[in-house]
Amino acid sequence: MKPNSKLVQLIKRGALVGAVPAAVYAAFCVFVGLSQRNLLYFPTHHAADPAMLPWTVNGETIGFHRPVPSPQTIWFMMHGNGGQASDRTYALPRMAPTDALYVPEYPGYGRRDGQPSLATINTAALAAYQALRREFPGKPIGILGESIGSGPASFLASASPAPDKIILVVPFDTLADVAARHFPFLPVRLMLRDRWDNIAALRNYPGPIDIYGALDDEIINFAHAKNLSARIPAARFTAIEGGHNSWSASPQVKISR
Repeated sequence: MKPNSKLVQLIKRGALVGAVPAAVYAAFCVFVGLSQRNLLYFPTHHAADPAMLPWTVNGETIGFHRPVPSPQTIWFMMHGNGGQASDRTYALPRMAPTDALYVPEYPGYGRRDGQPSLATINTAALAAYQALRREFPGKPIGILGESIGSGPASFLASASPAPDKIILVVPFDTLADVAARHFPFLPVRLMLRDRWDNIAALRNYPGPIDIYGALDDEIINFAHAKNLSARIPAARFTAIEGGHNSWSASPQVKISR
């Protein structure tokens, strides 16, 4: 049977029309895949806030801190994906004046060399945590994780010795779930390279965990913090008013043992 030439032309034209958006979608997926870390990390490199002093180990500045004489507790803060370590003075009002705050600088942030990624941030976090344990033997050290910093903060749950307490504010359950919520039209679960999973990381942590979720969080939806707490039976969950970046103004958030 001889094919209808008009029908063949219509089929070819339809295939061509369908191929254009498919090619555009594929190109967009490639773009997002290659540039995803530029979409995830937003470091700054400005002068340090004088309220925070450089934290130096073996001659290298690895972050910033607010030291106090004979601290009752040392808080080790893993911060969000924007700014730099010296910006984290907003955590101080939520702490006791007898507690010290230490904030490691992520690779590629502030004046620290390198590129931010799960591997480099986790490595820097563990090295800084171990340095604190050496400097303050026998002193309680708690971990404070904010936003994306809840990933490396939860990673430190498996450190030895384990942190004395972990506090997570506006955290995620898994970073892949957050990405999928923001980009439901992309196969982000296949594309994502930095795949922090706080549920898995905290599963065997023996110490106390406080989780604070912001009801109006526009960056990491409240549901992620709620789900994280539901999956970690030992966690104590508190819902706070406000958005993602206003948690430090909430009197409900207590950075304390």
